[in-house]
Amino acid sequence: MRDPRTAVRRTARSRARSATIAAFVVLAATVPAAAGAAGTQEVDTALPYVCPFPSGEQAATVRIAASFPQRVAAGEPIEPADVTTTVELPEPAVADLAALGAADVRAATRLGVGVTQGEATADATWRGDTESTALPAGGPLTLTATGEVPSVTGRSAGELTLRADGFALDLTLGTADGGATDPAAVTVDCTLGEGAPDGGRLATVQVGTDEGGGTDAPSGEPSGPSSASGTPGQPGAGPERDPADRQGERAPKVEEPAPGGAAAERTAPNCKYDEQYPAGPMSLNAYITGYSNVNKLDGAALIPPFCTLITQGEPQFEFFPDFSGATITQHSTADLYHQQRRQTPPFEATFLTFDFTPTTATMVLEQTGPMTIDSHGATDFAFTSTDTYVRAPVVLRVTSLKVNGTPLDVGTACRTKASLASPDPEPEKYPGDHLVLHGRGEQVTGETATGYLLLSGGPLTGEVTIPAFTGCGTADGENLDRLLTASVSGPGNYVKQIQGQACFVSADELNPDECTEDGRPRKIPVAER
Repeated sequence: MRDPRTAVRRTARSRARSATIAAFVVLAATVPAAAGAAGTQEVDTALPYVCPFPSGEQAATVRIAASFPQRVAAGEPIEPADVTTTVELPEPAVADLAALGAADVRAATRLGVGVTQGEATADATWRGDTESTALPAGGPLTLTATGEVPSVTGRSAGELTLRADGFALDLTLGTADGGATDPAAVTVDCTLGEGAPDGGRLATVQVGTDEGGGTDAPSGEPSGPSSASGTPGQPGAGPERDPADRQGERAPKVEEPAPGGAAAERTAPNCKYDEQYPAGPMSLNAYITGYSNVNKLDGAALIPPFCTLITQGEPQFEFFPDFSGATITQHSTADLYHQQRRQTPPFEATFLTFDFTPTTATMVLEQTGPMTIDSHGATDFAFTSTDTYVRAPVVLRVTSLKVNGTPLDVGTACRTKASLASPDPEPEKYPGDHLVLHGRGEQVTGETATGYLLLSGGPLTGEVTIPAFTGCGTADGENLDRLLTASVSGPGNYVKQIQGQACFVSADELNPDECTEDGRPRKIPVAER
């Protein structure tokens, strides 16, 4: 079974596009672009997409429903509401998923939305998440995703238009016995088909009172595409952008939803103790997310929220001779957790390889040994400072690869030869290759902590060397080890991860500010550059 990104013949592409056009000539005439009460436009539009599967490129229908204001004041954000994205995959695509051993599927959707106002443009990504859905015995599969989406603020008076662009599905596959397929997840990148109603337009909103579409703009921060690419650089720095894409200060401003909202709760993976990983008397769980630079590619990969299960150690106090304070040490252990495996969920990143070739990879971080969390601090009982070091042996596995739009079969064993490696402040005590992340926290008694603490979370940073790759390619295909090693492997890659508030699942009564009713972490962090 080849990856759903496998290339198909042009004849399959032509048949899919022809079928798409024929279906939507009729459909476009029956679906209104907008209708609703005064002041609000209710959008419900069906768009044709072409999606690659092992059986060939398949025509899929993506239906988008949302509410938009008809008009907003200058500087007022346009906030799409009640957004749902429904995708219908045809029977051959469903058969491809079943051939992987899947009995059910859960999807995360990513809809690219282009925003234009006059000559100024910006890009947004609408993300959604579906419930787990059983594969039908026959016929198409319908998946409905919901989620909060970015708001858009026009920089000038005049019409602002939003149009659908590319669409992607991150599919997590489950077996009939509750396990995971191999691979456990696949990503399908779809392109907007020919004959899309009104060129994929979702809505047009009048900004300000200039009916003629004037473009005189108030000053403001330039804004552009939201992307997983870029360089984190120093903590708090924004993403780097090509000067050619800045378009002055007229570009519409795209703002992601507030952290920890309903969308985050829907899209974060399951993070609960279970029979394989039972909770103990000092058990915590927490979500982590962040960016990791790839120096050779002058970009960064976004690692979406993933779960860690933590066994908290007992803090050890050593009092100063005059009892004016004490040092505190604590040793804890942890495991990555995704579908009963010690790994992150699959994540995707797109880079420009060798500065000109777009390359998209789907990757997983797999834990290969004990993960430790060691904290060392001091307190005078009024002020406490703590340094924490997280050490994790993890290899980077590549599950799919597409170079310049062409899928390359990396096989099932493509990974780094060894763990990602960081400089360790205590190499004799902690030998071997492992990722090291450091966080510093400070707290004045009675006040909220700043920085990183194990319980409250916060930023963890480090620097890693990405080892050479091995096992990439197939016996009857091209060996891709040298390609990946030459384009990715190397030292000095900055990492910044954000841990959310931990949930103390072993408490007699779960804290509702920290935990959901079923024992998952309440706080889902947002990645920072």
